[in-house]
Amino acid sequence: MLNQTMIKKIVITFSALHIIFIAVSQDILPNENQLMSNSKNDTVSLLQAFTSGRFAGHFRYFFMATDNKKGLTDYYANAAGGEIKYEILKFHNFKFAIAGSYIINIGSSNLSKPDTLTGQNNRYEIGLFDITAPSKKRDLILLQEFNVGYQFKNSFIRIGRQLINGAFINLQDGRMRPTAVNGIWAELNAIKKLHIQLGWVWAISPRSTTSWYKPGESIGVFSTGVNPDGSKSGYYNNVKSNGIALIQVDIAIAQNIKIKAENMFVENIFNTSMFQMDYSIPLKNGRLLFFSMQTVQQFAMNDGGNSDQAKTYFAKGTNALTFGTRLGWKNKKWEIALNYNRITSLSRYLSPREWGLEPFLTNLPRERNEGLGDVHAFMGKLTYDMPKQRIKTVLAAGYYKLPGVKNYALNKYGLPSYTQINADIRYTFAHMLKGLDAQFLVVWKSKDGETYNNNKFVINKVDMLQYNFVLNYHF
Repeated sequence: MLNQTMIKKIVITFSALHIIFIAVSQDILPNENQLMSNSKNDTVSLLQAFTSGRFAGHFRYFFMATDNKKGLTDYYANAAGGEIKYEILKFHNFKFAIAGSYIINIGSSNLSKPDTLTGQNNRYEIGLFDITAPSKKRDLILLQEFNVGYQFKNSFIRIGRQLINGAFINLQDGRMRPTAVNGIWAELNAIKKLHIQLGWVWAISPRSTTSWYKPGESIGVFSTGVNPDGSKSGYYNNVKSNGIALIQVDIAIAQNIKIKAENMFVENIFNTSMFQMDYSIPLKNGRLLFFSMQTVQQFAMNDGGNSDQAKTYFAKGTNALTFGTRLGWKNKKWEIALNYNRITSLSRYLSPREWGLEPFLTNLPRERNEGLGDVHAFMGKLTYDMPKQRIKTVLAAGYYKLPGVKNYALNKYGLPSYTQINADIRYTFAHMLKGLDAQFLVVWKSKDGETYNNNKFVINKVDMLQYNFVLNYHF
């Protein structure tokens, strides 16, 4: 009997052979300009729609290394992989797309071995592969897109496996492949200056995994932390939800005022709403002053996922509130922004890490403030863009004042207050290497809170230096 891994291999292999057959049958693949031209109108037959479709994808190489405090385990990883996607041209306004991803561990530390001093598992590098199978180095394959869509004017509706990118469920593409969903999704653009996205999700394939899960089953695939009383969280495989309803509305009230509102209803577990306003003031010589304000509110649904509060995800009767603001200035090359976010002491802000990054204005790559309450976060970012040289640099620094690591009610993962500095440089190649880009990211995190001489609050959290080198080739 075929197991799930064999089915994945057969589907991906069949898809690849199908694409090759199409290319051969047409002598050459159509160029990008032809595809764009053909996509404006329906094809005359289903055969033409398939044989004149779009073939695209990317390859990625990712090196990551984390240098922890002396005496604690250091880690490194080398990953290679990519994605191959095929999309047919429109046929009576219908479209079909299929995409498969693959990852190979080409040389890494033993990511399944816990740190000998603290017993803590690897946190960052394992995310390049499959966190549910840390020893697996090959056959990390996933059919991440398989959908049919219908386009009408400037709007569309799509059903099946696909990628969406909202405030609460998003690609969070900081590893080898993004988070994918299975559901029905629509984007409506019938009214000028009004953009609506909405849908229902019944399955999720989180980043850093190679499987599909029902919404409730997916919560806890990553780390679960502790309950508000300090006991180990028991919600993994113990919460149920029939699906997730999402709606996002973007409105351009004026040329310089934009409003975004988003709501995520997770049946039987919780509801989260976000409101954000972005305001810009044009200045002389192409300069711009900009300002943003944001608020996020949450509340539990029913019992928060399980009537046994030791096994629930969102404690019954609780709610959380956050608010933030941003002030910035930019011109053609420079951009500077000062950001602040406050998670009140009402409760922890909770959002499954398997689904996406939280939308806070103070976010920096390689850390999250999900699972925390009573937080004051400050972050400044300086960006310098050199378009002629195809170089972009970002220097960002943040200070995050958190509740104590033993304040379990407001600190789910035992993260102490910290300072973080990120230095990021990106280069886009041209000419013969067009399609290739490189990124080098260095992350430094320093402890600012009490850890009671317990290194489980330190390893892979603070007093660490991390290096990331990424190559992407898009075609």
